[in-house]
Amino acid sequence: MASFTLTASSAIATPRARFAAGGDASRAELRARARAPARSSSPRDRASAVVALAAATKTPKRVVIAGAPASGKGTQCELIVEKFGLVHISAGDLLRAAVAEGTPAGLEAKAYMDRGDLVPDEVVVTMVKDALDCEEAEENGWLLDGYPRSASQADAIEKEGITPDVFLLLNVPDEMLIERVVGRRLDPETGAIYHVKFFPPPEDVVDRLTIRSDDTEEKAKNRLAVHHSNVEAVVGRYEGKIREIDGDRAKTEVFAEIASILDEM
Repeated sequence: MASFTLTASSAIATPRARFAAGGDASRAELRARARAPARSSSPRDRASAVVALAAATKTPKRVVIAGAPASGKGTQCELIVEKFGLVHISAGDLLRAAVAEGTPAGLEAKAYMDRGDLVPDEVVVTMVKDALDCEEAEENGWLLDGYPRSASQADAIEKEGITPDVFLLLNVPDEMLIERVVGRRLDPETGAIYHVKFFPPPEDVVDRLTIRSDDTEEKAKNRLAVHHSNVEAVVGRYEGKIREIDGDRAKTEVFAEIASILDEM
């Protein structure tokens, strides 16, 4: 049975905190406004109503995104949410939040973690399903971040009716990913992350910077091996929906391609 792993160093976040609202009016309100008879509407007003109705009835986007550590996936998720208003769901964030809040699912997950066991798929799938079963996700669409990670997880969410329209896969050469990881530096006073090559720190903070325990070449290679294994196990479940993205470019170029794909949906 495939299971979900949890790293203690990750930050706690909830999906609602990552939701970017697309405006004050709900889709239902837009539909009502667009369909309501106007007393003395002009051609411009009628055209605006048609546009509003089209936007309100457009099928919400359902997106899965995957990428190796240091692939830039987190940045792209932020940009996707900002532009398209999707509800951002990270299984890891859900699990950490549930444990911190002491929810029934969180307590169940914590029991496994305290024993040193992996959290079973069914526990995480329940959290994902509950997060997606909300008005925001139904109306605005969703972005499932880094999940599913195995064939069994893909099968489990499909049984719950969770099926993406597109699976975005960020590809970056392993050697570049390792360079991105091992060059990272942490400022323990501010929490800022720098990179010796791609984002050099100011000279006045260099002496206090540290290297995170996970940012070693050996651990980076191990995480990449796990990532590749996960991808190989999952892609077969989404044949015809995989869109591979060259992530070895400027983040603006990467997002331009992603936005083009999502705009076509």
